[in-house]
Amino acid sequence: MSIGWNPWHGCTKISPGCKNCYVYRLDAMHNRGNESNICRKTGNFRLPVLKNRSGEYKVPPGSYIYTCFTSDFFLPDADAWRDEAWAMIKERSDCVFMFYTKRIDRLERCVPGDWGDGYENVIIGCTVENQAMADYRLPVFINAPVKHRTVGIEPMLERVDISRYLNGEIASVSVGGESGANARPCDFDWVIDVRKQCVEKGVSFSYHQTGSRLIKDGKMFLIPRRLQHSQAKKAGIDYRK
Repeated sequence: MSIGWNPWHGCTKISPGCKNCYVYRLDAMHNRGNESNICRKTGNFRLPVLKNRSGEYKVPPGSYIYTCFTSDFFLPDADAWRDEAWAMIKERSDCVFMFYTKRIDRLERCVPGDWGDGYENVIIGCTVENQAMADYRLPVFINAPVKHRTVGIEPMLERVDISRYLNGEIASVSVGGESGANARPCDFDWVIDVRKQCVEKGVSFSYHQTGSRLIKDGKMFLIPRRLQHSQAKKAGIDYRK
């Protein structure tokens, strides 16, 4: 079973990939646009440890929990709440928690005292969007105490070479274009290039979504939001080690 858990909501833009952030866009659609950069705990903060009348966890054992997808787990504004979130993650060692961050450089100041080389039930994804961010974040990422690593190149804003970082520490790479009315284009050649890097290094690869503006064979295609994931899968370029 897969579920989403957003213990806090709202974030601060820190790099080019944040420009057209979907969280801001969705908040604006619900007349909450002025709240997107204000981080606050949500009503689902304690979701992983809630129990029913029988004393069983409402989130069943074995669940895959997509964590903090409307914020950043290492956001400084959430420092006061993170220890409690870690305690819940540790309590639910029977579930897998996965989150992406653009703030991997804050990891070592944000993990609990018993973190060691990472919790077995935590997958951390490092997000990069261009070569500059890849070259800044990924060296930190591959040397950080993390047991399970994945990289998300999304939104992909340019051709990116990450081959030098694919030497065993990173288990998988996901690539996707940018969505929304103001989305910047993603060239399919860039996607294929990253796939080639992953195949050569024996790292799993997935094409997550096309984005709204896809360039292929020199032509621009406008892809409706509802088709962006399915069209990416139809490309048939995912690779499993």
